[in-house]
Amino acid sequence: TRQITRLEANYKFEEEKRALVYQNDQALAEQVRKRRSWQWATALGFSLISLVFFFVYRFQKWNRKNAMEQAQLKADIQYQKFQLEQQERLRLEEVDAFKSRFFTNISHEFRTPLTIISGMIDQVKTKPDQWLEKGSGMIKQNTLNLLELVNQILDLQKLENKELSLKLVQADIIPYVRYISAPYQSHAENKNISFHFSTKIDRLIMDYDSEKILRVISNLLSNAIKFTPQHGQLYLSLRQNGDDFIIQIKDTGIGIDEHQLPFIFDRFYQIEYPNASNPQGSGIGLALVKELVELMRGNIEVSSKVGQGTTFSISLPITQTAPFNNEFPSLIASHSALLRPDIQEEEITLRQATNQEMPRLLIVEDNADMRQLLIASLEDQYQLQIARNGQEGIEQAIDQVPDIIISDVMMSVKDGYELCDTLKRDLRTSHIPIILLTAKADMDSRLSGLEKGADVYLSKPFEERELLLQLSNLLKTRRQLQERYRQIDVEALPDNIEDEFLQTVQQSIEENIDNVDYDTAQLCKSVNLSRAQLHKKLKALTGLSTAVYIRTIRLKKAKLLLMSGNLNVSEVAHAVGFKTPKYFSSAYTKEFGVAPSAVAGK
Repeated sequence: TRQITRLEANYKFEEEKRALVYQNDQALAEQVRKRRSWQWATALGFSLISLVFFFVYRFQKWNRKNAMEQAQLKADIQYQKFQLEQQERLRLEEVDAFKSRFFTNISHEFRTPLTIISGMIDQVKTKPDQWLEKGSGMIKQNTLNLLELVNQILDLQKLENKELSLKLVQADIIPYVRYISAPYQSHAENKNISFHFSTKIDRLIMDYDSEKILRVISNLLSNAIKFTPQHGQLYLSLRQNGDDFIIQIKDTGIGIDEHQLPFIFDRFYQIEYPNASNPQGSGIGLALVKELVELMRGNIEVSSKVGQGTTFSISLPITQTAPFNNEFPSLIASHSALLRPDIQEEEITLRQATNQEMPRLLIVEDNADMRQLLIASLEDQYQLQIARNGQEGIEQAIDQVPDIIISDVMMSVKDGYELCDTLKRDLRTSHIPIILLTAKADMDSRLSGLEKGADVYLSKPFEERELLLQLSNLLKTRRQLQERYRQIDVEALPDNIEDEFLQTVQQSIEENIDNVDYDTAQLCKSVNLSRAQLHKKLKALTGLSTAVYIRTIRLKKAKLLLMSGNLNVSEVAHAVGFKTPKYFSSAYTKEFGVAPSAVAGK
């Protein structure tokens, strides 16, 4: 029993032990479970927090990126806006510059005829016997020129507004083109340009607008004559090519730069011709030509090479639907300005000067009527020379060395600015006063002219009295300068080419003052000028001939030597290059009004 009891007790102990172990295991398992649950909760919480931070970070990054993109977009928009504003500003500046150039050049087209009209009215009033007929013709012609210019501007406006219509007639176009080109043939021959008219067809009946054809051909022929030098060639040829009538105008003139060809038909575009710093013309003619050709359902092409010439080819469709009329239209009479392109050159003649002591004046002007007006105004008081462009003016000025020059600014070949700059930089002509006479009256043009060395910048239209007064004042200033230079020992002013020249001449003479054989020929070699050029230069600056100037310097030196008292008259005569004391005494007495013997030793 005790053993059973012990076994039962042991069994119960074991049971309790197992229960306790099981409880411990359960408690431990519960702790493990709780720990794992906490770990998972912690991990999950950490993951959630990380995920929140990740999304917050990504959101902030996206927000920053979006803000940067918006800022960049705003910056791009601002930059584009700035670029557009800059482009608009540049466009407005270009438009303003374009308008300024256009109105400057168109004012030249208006001012020159107005100057001629105003000046010729004065000539007709003061000298009716001499100028009534010729002056009236010039007034009429320049009035028509002004009217034609206004008509061209109005026609461009009508073309833009689609208001200009064709007035077609059916007639033989060959004799009509021959007729309207005849005055330009005479004009070309007057400028020593050979005009060639050729046609491969003798008769062609077609529809055409006589006024439009007249405007197109007259404009192209005028330009060809204007920019073709003397002894050049001008060709007007007509031919039929299938259903098209071809008009070709070709010249051997100065040509047009290749980069300008695409723009020459643009409205108000002024072509910059070689060797001319100013665009020529008003910028209306070629634009009108192109639009008139297109109005006639035709086509115009141009080819050109600088120095070789320009060719315009016009193609017009041949149709025969208009009313038939084989007589020249009556409207030609209303466009006589187009059929009388310029005053005939043989009409411009210079009257022989009655007084050879009158100042010599060179007129440089490419407009024949303007030359005639200046001749009429100045021929009574000046010996006149004529040059028809800047290059001729430069050549004549260097060759003839006139006392004064009047030059237009806007000319072909070389303009007035180039003429002024060239002559003022050349030692042979730097002393010559120059008046620039021009329609370019704006401040920039005036400053440009004065910077080039012009003495006076006179705007058109001008009063004859003002021109005469300016010429008189310049010559008076030149005479005052002669008095200064006659003193011989004048201190040179800085950057004064005339003072430097005279000092060079004086130094050369003084270095050879005891050389009795030193004469004009040796002085010419020393200053690198011809005898005639040196004579004219010294005469203009000092009023003395070269020989007299050399003698004057010798005598001035002799006076100083005599007053020093170290040499007698004979020694002084030989010291300053006189061959004999007798000739020295005679020259000294004539120069100073006292004999050298009376000065010696004082």
